[in-house]
Formats: sequence, C-alpha cells, structure tokens
Amino acid sequence: MASAILTTEKLCKTFSNDGLQQHVLKNIDMEITTGEFTVIMGPSGAGKSTLLYALSGMDKPTLGKIIFDGRDISQLSTDGLAVFRRKNCGFVFQQIYLMDTMSLMDNVLAAGLLVNKNKKELARRAVSLFDQTGLAREQWSKFPSQVSGGEAQRAGIVRALINDPAILFADEPTGSLNSAAGTSVLDILSEVNRKGRSVVMVTHDVRSALRGDRIVYLKDGALRGECKFEKYTGDDARRNETLLAFLKDMGW
Repeated sequence: MASAILTTEKLCKTFSNDGLQQHVLKNIDMEITTGEFTVIMGPSGAGKSTLLYALSGMDKPTLGKIIFDGRDISQLSTDGLAVFRRKNCGFVFQQIYLMDTMSLMDNVLAAGLLVNKNKKELARRAVSLFDQTGLAREQWSKFPSQVSGGEAQRAGIVRALINDPAILFADEPTGSLNSAAGTSVLDILSEVNRKGRSVVMVTHDVRSALRGDRIVYLKDGALRGECKFEKYTGDDARRNETLLAFLKDMGW
C-alpha cells in the first residue's frame, strides 16, 4: 500500500480586502499518496488554485498544517519554502512563464542550476527529458516565441522535471492549448505518473480530469467529495460516465 507523501490538517486560507475577510479554504483535510494522480475540480472561485499553491509551498496557509514526507512545511520561512520548492516540487502552469530571451534548453538548464551545479549532468538529464516528451531536437535551441504553445508547454514540463521533484503540480496545464496539443501534454503527464511520480492537477476540463486516479471536488473552499479510478490506460466510456455522474452529484 502506497504511503502518504503529503497531508493537510485543518488547512485554512483567509484573505483580507478592505477590512473584510474572505475564507477561501476551510478546514481542508486531505492526503496524497506516493505515485497518485490527484485532480482537483470545482466551480470557478472554489479555491482550487489557492489549494494547489498552499500544497506546493507557493503560499502559506492562514491556519493548519501541511505535512510533506513527515515535515511540517507550513512552519518554514519564505526562504525555507523557496528551497523546499526547488528541491521537491515541479510546476506546470497554464501560462508557461518561459524566459523569452533564453532558448528552451537554456530555460530548463537555468532551473536545474538552482539545485545542481553539475552542468554536464544537467545537460544529460535535460536531453533525456526532452526526448521523452517527443519534442524535436531542432526545437530545443529555439526561443519560446519561435515554437507553438504545445511545444512550449512540453519544454515547461521538462523544466518542471529537471530537478527530479517528488511531486509535479499542474494548474490548468492545457487551458491555453488546442485539443491536439492538450492531449499531447496530458499524455506526458500520464506517463510521468505511470513512472511513479505523484501528480496534482487543477482543471475544469472533464477530458483532462479523466487522467486522474482520484478526483477531489472543492466548493466554497471546502472538500465536498471524491471519486476514485484505476490508472488511466486510454479512453474509457465507463470512466467518463462515472466521472460525469460524480460531477453531477457534486452540483457541477
């Protein structure tokens, strides 16, 4: 049985705006096991991205604990969280955030050098990861503006994986891509997960959510339910029907 790599205890996040408090996350108790593909769904404004940022150490909770591999990261300083993220977390966003003045390869290597100063080792790992994404080698030396959105997102995934993170966090990774490019990105994420890496993905897209082996539903800042599947192996009508029924029950 897989062990928990990440757990939360009574996780809360509150924002203040003109003296008014907005409770975005409310007493979130959840567990993510090693090698799990967890999908976070919910209506707009439910707190999905806020939860993802809290889980990954990008934002500190107002109350509660986030335990990563036995360590309470919610108590870390800002600098401590930055070190934690670089060593343990990879990030894939809807907006890819590659440096426009650097090639795809140099974007990846720059992220790797924050943790590993061995350039030759990093270059070998980058080549291997790029090959795994299926991105043609002639594209690696191009700038982000010279490639398609799907190709840039593949480079974004390589950058997220270059430091061999324990968990890959993805926030609407296909949101700005066409259907074909989005499917390619989802295939890569599924393969990353099949190789044993934990993936946590926020999405509003049912097609993307089908890749998860657990879907948790967030509404008004609270967890309302979850749906579990076996590992994704391809399009499955029954899987789709089960997920749609679950979402309907949640009020989707």
